[in-house]
Amino acid sequence: MVLVVIVGVALLGLVAWATVVLIRRDRRRLETTADAHRIESAATQGIRDARRRARALDRIGGAGGISRLDVRE
Repeated sequence: MVLVVIVGVALLGLVAWATVVLIRRDRRRLETTADAHRIESAATQGIRDARRRARALDRIGGAGGISRLDVRE
């Protein structure tokens, strides 16, 4: 029974700690300037573009459009 209480207290402490971390992070994000928002949106768009390009290259067989059949000699 004591072990269950100790584990419960530890889990409660972990959830409380994670909540505090997330609240602090959210408060820091609210203080960002217009330039920071612009930079963040540009970075997010760049990441999306890079993922799209990587998927497209994977679909056509690799970098530069080289077919995977060439490698199987």
